[in-house]
Formats: sequence, structure tokens, C-alpha cells
Amino acid sequence: MELNIGGAFASLIEWLQNNLGPLFDFITTVISTTTDGLEEVLLFLPPWAMVLLLTALAWWIASRGVALFTFFGMGLLTEAEFALFGMEFALGMGYWEATMQTLTLILTASLFSLLVGIPLGIWAAKTETVDQIVRPILDFMQTMPSFVYLIPAVVLFGLGTVPGVIATFIFATPPCVRLTNLGIRQVSEETIEAAKSFGSTPTQLLFKVELPMALPTILAGVNQTVLLALSMVVVAALIGSSGLGQPVVQGLTQLQIGRGFEGGLGIVILAIFLDRITQAVGEKAGSTAEAGQAA
Repeated sequence: MELNIGGAFASLIEWLQNNLGPLFDFITTVISTTTDGLEEVLLFLPPWAMVLLLTALAWWIASRGVALFTFFGMGLLTEAEFALFGMEFALGMGYWEATMQTLTLILTASLFSLLVGIPLGIWAAKTETVDQIVRPILDFMQTMPSFVYLIPAVVLFGLGTVPGVIATFIFATPPCVRLTNLGIRQVSEETIEAAKSFGSTPTQLLFKVELPMALPTILAGVNQTVLLALSMVVVAALIGSSGLGQPVVQGLTQLQIGRGFEGGLGIVILAIFLDRITQAVGEKAGSTAEAGQAA
């Protein structure tokens, strides 16, 4: 008797495709609507106005250094043409639309990861059985090569941005679940007992004690989720997702070194921006939580 694991998985995907088509159509509609709407919002303002807006956001949340990096880094992704002394000049790489498409994919996948990951992490922290079941599944999701996710995603959802979001969601969700679980478990027993002695209900204990104290750890999970989502940009481009992954794939397949380097540089700029912003939010939440504990 031969145990054909690959054949069984292929049969499962075929069964899902034949029997749950309406569900996958619904998921496709939800994701398409989200990505289309978000992309329209991000591209609504002209590039220079969006660069100034992101710079102000970086200054407000992070620091002046991050704001300067955002101004010059994001400015490099735009394209500006001007004339000086009778000569025409062009500055920037001209990848602004691709950058916003990439940001759309990251934000959409991260949003769904957080909507699923945070409640699941809380459940796993509260119930040992759930933790025992979820942990090996998360290990599987994190260690499976990301390219493998593309195969069932393409079969069930076709080509384009939707399967890219699905594959990114699967790859980026585990840190959110793990760090939410860890943050809740790290709340000290003394604090929990003190809250219970004052008559806190389980709901009050969760929302007024455990989640605020676990917030820095949960936000560290958000940071990791966003960065893992960004790491899938090039992989998602292989199945037709638009964004900065496309010039990298074109550079690889057509040996266009310059175009591939520019796409990679754009991903790096976006990664540093998102990392610094989410880190700064986590540090501020940590300071607030420490101040609350001291009080």
C-alpha cells in the first residue's frame, strides 16, 4: 500500500474547487473590492502630495530622521520632469503607481491577517487545547516554502492580485497569532488576581487589563506580519500581482538588471518606511503600558 500524500492534497484541492466554488467567488469579491478601493484611495492624491503626507506621518509617529528618509526615499519612487536653462530634466524612478499597488497588497493581506490572527492568539492564550492544536499548524505555515502556497491559490482563485493576497495572508499570519498568544500569557498572575479581586468580569479582564498590557508584544507581531507580507511581494508577482514585484520578475526573466535593481530598491524603501512606523507605534504603546503599570 502506497501513501500518496501529494495525490491526496491534489484531490482535496480539486474537491474544494468543485464543491465550494461560491465560497471562493465570495472571497474573491471581498478581496477584490478591498484592494480596488484601497488602491483608489492611495492613488487619489498626486504623488508629491502623498509623499508629503507620508513624510508628515513619519515625523509625527517616528522621528525627524525617518521623515527625511521617507521624503527622499518615496520621492525617488516618483517621477518629476522640469526644465532648467532650456534643458529638460527627469528625476525619480517612476514607480509610484507600482509602489501604491504594493502597499495595497501589503495592507490588505495584513488587515486580514490581523482580523484572524489576534482573536486566534487570544483564544490560544486562554485555552491550552487550542494552543496545542494551533501551534503545529503555525509551524507548518511558517516552514512551508512560500512558493508552494501559490499552487492551490492559483487553482482556487486564478491569476492576479487575489491569489497573491491569499498566499501572503497564509505566510504572514503566524507571527500575529504567536505574539498575541505570548503577550496575553506574559501578563503577571499578580495583576490578574488583583483585577479579579476588584470584581472584574472575564471580558473586563481581557479588554481593560490583559490586552492593554500585552499591546507592545501584539504590536511587535503586527510589525512582523507587515514585513513578512512585504517579503511576499516578488513571489506574488509570479502569479500576476501588480506592484514592485513585477519589475523584479521582469529583470530576472528578461535579464534587465537595472529594472530589477530599481524594483528591489523600491521594496527596500517601502520596507524601511513600514518597519520604522510600526516599530515607533510599538515603542509608544510600550511606554504607555509601562506608565499605566507604574500608576
